[in-house]
Amino acid sequence: MLFHLSRPTRIVRATRAERAFDRSSDAVEAAASGAAVVGAISFSPDTPDALYVPGDLIVDESARPTTTSIPAVRLVRSAPSPDEHRSRVAAVVDRIAAGDARKVVLARAIELVSDTDLDVVALTQRFAAGSPEGNAFAVDLSAAGGACSGAALVGSSPESLVRRAGDRVFCHPYAGSAPRSEDPDVDRRNAESLLASGKDHREHRFVVDHIASTLAPVTRDLRVPDEPVLIGTGEMWHLASPIEGTLRESDLTALHLAMLLHPTPAICGTPTAAARAVIEEIEGPRGFYAGAVGWCDESGDGEWMVSIRCAQVAADRRSVRAWSGGGIVVDSDPSAELDETTAKFATVLRALGAPDALDGEDRVASDGVGSAS
Repeated sequence: MLFHLSRPTRIVRATRAERAFDRSSDAVEAAASGAAVVGAISFSPDTPDALYVPGDLIVDESARPTTTSIPAVRLVRSAPSPDEHRSRVAAVVDRIAAGDARKVVLARAIELVSDTDLDVVALTQRFAAGSPEGNAFAVDLSAAGGACSGAALVGSSPESLVRRAGDRVFCHPYAGSAPRSEDPDVDRRNAESLLASGKDHREHRFVVDHIASTLAPVTRDLRVPDEPVLIGTGEMWHLASPIEGTLRESDLTALHLAMLLHPTPAICGTPTAAARAVIEEIEGPRGFYAGAVGWCDESGDGEWMVSIRCAQVAADRRSVRAWSGGGIVVDSDPSAELDETTAKFATVLRALGAPDALDGEDRVASDGVGSAS
């Protein structure tokens, strides 16, 4: 499987590539010339992408997949340890207070291993089956080369970076989160607390303002909500804002729009350059986590999702690395931020059949340096 993206109204997939690109600029040029493009954009402009002109772009009406069993996985490392992540959050809060940035999205990673090969197709089906909207994606990362050769990025992102349909543009950013609970009363209180949270509303507004200012020069009739709405996924409550407008020029493809918008403050921070510098200093290279995955067809229509709630399955099909992050602002609490990342890992761990893997997180080996979160 080269590419798969399932959404509530359709499944888009490709099985073979005619051309591959490790630089998004080359793929943008191909899309502008009328080629379909699928694949994944990395978080940093300095790291390779994995984009393709597909030999077959197949668009189907979506169908709910059945859950397929996969081999058991176990947690082998947290990168960094929970204590170190709390320390990092505290250090970033101090840097924000000192004026280095206004918001920084800080992530951590976990590494898991299976004793037998994992089937990427089956794992993708499990991500889709676990999503209320049937969301799932999978991308062959081989075009990026190096350690990504033969690897796959698999996940279930709830967040649409941008969608183009004719001359219409749609964005649906998420920022500001609270965990879901099986207890209806606790779940309701968590939702109400999120809606009332000044910290989360400020964090969300950074994202909305970034998208609005980016789209304003290339759209007209841009509709930007004054206040976010509450959206629930299987694991989290989120503040979300549906944004839409009309393109001024028809030559901007969905991929071009994605590159204009990426990275938003939802997965990087603000100001962008300052936040990215802090992330790269503290975390190191993220690779494809917090990038974007998606497609555009020959007419330029398509959709790109923010690559969160995801895991990279190595070429050996036994090693898995997953990421989770949260937006840090001046009044962030380190323990609450750690809890948020743990809650967000639930999407990946459920798909991997290991929902309780983090119960022993403090006892596993930790590298303490967070080489790629």
